[in-house]
Amino acid sequence: MARVVVVLLLLLTCAVAGRAAAGEARSASPSPCRAPARVAPTILPVWARDGFSDPKPRMPFRLGKAGRIGAILWADPLRSPPPRNHTNKILWVSHAPVTAGSDLRIAAQRMSGTRRLGAPVFRRVMGGPGPSIVNLPRAGCWRLTLRWSRSVDSLDLTYVAR
Repeated sequence: MARVVVVLLLLLTCAVAGRAAAGEARSASPSPCRAPARVAPTILPVWARDGFSDPKPRMPFRLGKAGRIGAILWADPLRSPPPRNHTNKILWVSHAPVTAGSDLRIAAQRMSGTRRLGAPVFRRVMGGPGPSIVNLPRAGCWRLTLRWSRSVDSLDLTYVAR
């Protein structure tokens, strides 16, 4: 009888743990990829204005979901494949402390809503946040996970077909 009780308790524990894990997986599901094809120019936050002569520069700007990084888009819209007459230039600006010599590592995943499409692609900006050319292999909504110094943030960008 004691063995039956132990087995039942183990089964009940496993069932409760399984339901909790499933609930965590559901609550941790990604939000839909949302990024406009064209990003409306906005006044840059004070922390992102270094190097601009205008005291209130207006540029197409996307802020990371955690607020740790900003993307100033010099190409609007971003295109895939990139056109011959301009580049997909993005100026990455960190709102978090930056450690010298720490590269900015980008993992980009093309999305359709919450569904991942294809394999992720990886890019690196040597020396950390700063000017970059970020070309991605296909048009679509891309979720970028950015890692630098001791920071992580993510943002969505749309690349349109050329």
